Amino acid sequence: MIDQLFLKHPREVDESYGQHMGVAMRFGFLMVRSGLACMIHGIVPAWFTRTGSSTVKHLYGEMRQRQPDLAERTPAYLSPQWRPEYEI
Repeated sequence: MIDQLFLKHPREVDESYGQHMGVAMRFGFLMVRSGLACMIHGIVPAWFTRTGSSTVKHLYGEMRQRQPDLAERTPAYLSPQWRPEYEI
């Protein structure tokens, strides 16, 4: 049970439990911070105009480096079907 809950997934991504916790916590903190900036941007559109989109792009880039199989796929933001009208 301990192995299944805490150790299996970090081992699958070639990390220790502590390393995986650090990466996951950092990603989570950045997403929460970016989400708050997006909510503030909704109230005052002149503030945090690119915080959400730049955070998503940054985290996606990191995730691609951490998962080699993602590098083989065409990034969603480059496909013609995914063309946002604006960035937040």
